[in-house]
Amino acid sequence: MDRTNADGPCRVDRDEVARLADERTRWQHQAVPPALWGATVAEVRERRPRLSELPTPLLTLTRPALDHNVRVLADWCAARGLDLAPHGKTTMAPQLWTEQIDAGAWAITLANQAQLAVARAFGVTRVMVANSMISPLALRWVADELAAHDDLQVLVWADSVRTVDLMHAALAAHLGDAATAARIDVLVERGGAGGRTGARDLDTALAVAERVTTSPHLRLAGVAGYEGALAHDSDDHSRDVVRGYLRDLVEVHERIAAAGWYETAVPVVSAGGSAYFDLVDEVLSPLVATGARVVLRSGAYVVHDDGFYRHISPLGSEPRTDGPGFRAAMHGWVRVASHPEPGLALFDAGKRDLPFDEGLPEVQLRRPRADGDAPEPLTGLTVTALNDQHGFLTWPVDGAGGGDDGVASEPVRIGDELRLGLSHPCTAMDKWVLVPVIDDADAADPVVVDLVRTWF
Repeated sequence: MDRTNADGPCRVDRDEVARLADERTRWQHQAVPPALWGATVAEVRERRPRLSELPTPLLTLTRPALDHNVRVLADWCAARGLDLAPHGKTTMAPQLWTEQIDAGAWAITLANQAQLAVARAFGVTRVMVANSMISPLALRWVADELAAHDDLQVLVWADSVRTVDLMHAALAAHLGDAATAARIDVLVERGGAGGRTGARDLDTALAVAERVTTSPHLRLAGVAGYEGALAHDSDDHSRDVVRGYLRDLVEVHERIAAAGWYETAVPVVSAGGSAYFDLVDEVLSPLVATGARVVLRSGAYVVHDDGFYRHISPLGSEPRTDGPGFRAAMHGWVRVASHPEPGLALFDAGKRDLPFDEGLPEVQLRRPRADGDAPEPLTGLTVTALNDQHGFLTWPVDGAGGGDDGVASEPVRIGDELRLGLSHPCTAMDKWVLVPVIDDADAADPVVVDLVRTWF
């Protein structure tokens, strides 16, 4: 039985995704106010509450920006003959995965067995686990899923012969020594010095590939790697490091292909987070003409941000490739809770609420203080630190005024609601179970048009 399904579309259980609208909001959902507890997600959509009806702190997504970003990268890949397997760990939101699949995604990428279980619960039929999988418990479960579902394809990574041996041993103990149609597809992972996982040299990568071909429970399906751990900037040196790494990836693929070891009709060559996908196109896209499937795994692009990815993305604030730029689709909303001294205020959000690992939030605007007012852009304020539940906001002082005494020169006062630009979608979404989706982040009082359920 040929399980490769290489040319077929990735599918999802749309009935299961639709049932998300039946979930009732409760006190566990920190983005939902008490007035809406007990309403289903569908009922919240129909009611269309305003942002002013929701509590702070809050994370929101913006619907036009989400739609724009999904469309932009799908079109960018299609124009270059590349496939896209968006990294689902960014959002862990099957509703958003479905939108990416509808836009042509070849697969959904995930990081581990727990995340794979979410994908299977929602019927995703092609998943790349961008990691090694050596837990016997996880491997037995994957084997059983493959045996039960003819349309399922699971691709995992391996970067050492021992990894392959452990996989084979676990599967052989579960399935027996006979060959089985329920084979797990394996991509040889090529790494780079100082990077993350991955074989550090060509000989190791080739040894891994050859060992995969000896197991009746595994199938050699391609090569893969992650370039984002090797550089953290968009300067020429960083980009040259990434180019060199991608050429190493090509070398592994070409040597495996020359040896005739691939066990699938269309080998996969996969790289590309959300920072250097233009270089993946530059170095890997020629492989498409040789019969390979080049697969990007960008994940953060769908939400994008006003921080790290705004600066480093090829379609960020300084585009390095053709196409419309991405738009920031996430924002934080906070309330000034204390103004204890001149030049210092504290707001009601911290590390438990907002991302901070790739840069602190940035103040963008103050929401209207009265009906009829417009949002007011704010400059000169800096978020200097986050505690667990508080953020520190500072600004220069000229010696006039102090505390929350109503002095006009003070940029914020207790009770003010602020919109924050955030950095790193992957550590924003994991803090929220239901994320409100609004129609326009620049509006005086945005309308909530949906709630997105996450599964972290």
